[in-house]
Order: sequence, then structure tokens, then C-alpha cells
Amino acid sequence: MRYIDCFVAAVPTANKEAFREHAHKAAEVFKEYGAESVVDAWGDAVPDGEVTSLPMAVKCQPDETVVFGWVAWPSRAARDEVWETVMADPRMHFGDGKPPFDGRRMIFGGFEALVDL
Repeated sequence: MRYIDCFVAAVPTANKEAFREHAHKAAEVFKEYGAESVVDAWGDAVPDGEVTSLPMAVKCQPDETVVFGWVAWPSRAARDEVWETVMADPRMHFGDGKPPFDGRRMIFGGFEALVDL
């Protein structure tokens, strides 16, 4: 059964291109290590909630945009086998550069696919 890693984050709207560049590099790394697909999406219809919402979950500020992404793996075992190697890959890091978003406000998790059409 496929396994999905996903995340939600707030990115300064002015950093859209920097985020796109980082996401593209990360997608190449994930695919190189066996991911079936990688999607990163820029929010354009993400409403604020009264009790909870994606913007509230990541403490999105007025000058930020919510992003959502996922990586699909053939299985959790396939993902677990390469995860540490993926995270250690230098292309996943910013070097001396500043990341295009505040990773402390990113939420993420792994999920077993129940329906996958």
C-alpha cells in the first residue's frame, strides 16, 4: 500500500520563487531515492477558520501564503529505507543561505493510503 508524507507550512509571499526552487530541488532528491510522485502546492483558496484552519495551524501571517505538499512512496518500508539518506543529502539543505520559510511552523506527518484511485 502506498505511503504518503505530507506537510503544511506558511511561506512569505515574497519568497514564492525561492520556495519553488527549493521544492523542485527537494522533489528531484525524493524521486532519485524512490518516491513515486512529489507535489508542492501554493495556496490560493485557503480560508481562515473560526475554530481551526490550515492558516491557523501554521500561524500564517498576512504577508504569507499557506503551502501544502506530499511525497508518495510505494510503501512505508520503501520510505523508511531511504529517509535518513534523503534528509542527509546536501541538496535538501540551504547551506549558508536562509530557508524560504520558517520550518518551526511547518506541520508534517506520514500516512498509510486507505483509498488510492
